[in-house]
Amino acid sequence: MHEYATKFADLLEQVATRVREMTVDRARTAVTLTGLGILAGTLGLMTLIFLVWAIFGALEIPLTTAGAFAVFGVVLLGGGGYMWFKRNDE
Repeated sequence: MHEYATKFADLLEQVATRVREMTVDRARTAVTLTGLGILAGTLGLMTLIFLVWAIFGALEIPLTTAGAFAVFGVVLLGGGGYMWFKRNDE
């Protein structure tokens, strides 16, 4: 009789372990990756913002504020035009 109790306890432990692997461990991994993704996205966005800000500041010194805005406008219009003409290639 003692043998059946031990086997039943082992079976319950195996079932509990499998259920935990299929639910809690996967959820923990998903939450961790989501948090890291949000952190990486935030850092990437802040890097891009500070880079644009620094380039604008560097252009503002020799060209004044209006000239810096003009350079950014030309670059953005050129990039948009390029993407507009390349849209049919796909």
